[in-house]
Amino acid sequence: MNKPQRIGIYGGTFDPIHRTHLDIARAARDTAGLDTVLFVVAARPPHKRGDVFASAEDRLALVQAAIAGEKGMEVSRIEMDRIGPSYTVDTLREIHQQHPEAALFLILGYDSLLDLPSWHKPKEILVLARVLAARRPGINAPLHPMVQGRFDMLPIEENAMSSTEIRVRVARGEPVHDLADVALAVDQPPGRRAHEVQLQTLGARFRVPGAEPPGQDAEPGLPGYRNRQPQGG
Repeated sequence: MNKPQRIGIYGGTFDPIHRTHLDIARAARDTAGLDTVLFVVAARPPHKRGDVFASAEDRLALVQAAIAGEKGMEVSRIEMDRIGPSYTVDTLREIHQQHPEAALFLILGYDSLLDLPSWHKPKEILVLARVLAARRPGINAPLHPMVQGRFDMLPIEENAMSSTEIRVRVARGEPVHDLADVALAVDQPPGRRAHEVQLQTLGARFRVPGAEPPGQDAEPGLPGYRNRQPQGG
């Protein structure tokens, strides 16, 4: 008799993906014995309306590049291709329908686990999947009774790295190679790291208010890092 598949669902905007995302995915895969970790790129997250800077297609391409060669990791368009907001419960329902015999695991940061009781249909989420949670620096608030006994903590060091920090650095023209492992085939000057050039190429029109280089103003409302598709990957 075949062993039921174990699937991890790691959702997020990944705006952009960075090393801590990969460290969490690896810890979840190895600790829970996952066959697959699905990176589910959110197109229209209900809790971040107006706060997503790169287009969904650009974010998907960066995730694909970041996980290339990683054992048991895949990227999913399931929320990008769905009409309307990206609710986690809908994603879990759809994956459960596609893999009815599989055990599902929802990968979250501890901050998201704290908020989970306020999400759309949280009780159904906890029925459909067991939560694998990663600690976040400085966040130690007690959890809602609803989630008690429904999660496991991942053995991973707390890390304050964030996509916001990467966006700020990109806007300032600062290096990001210590934060992001994204390497796509792009034209690059000699001596520059591929992933750094890729992020700054995609970020050429991206601006974070207050982070503009001297003499430059922010350009509000830009939909993505650059209105072109990444090459390669």
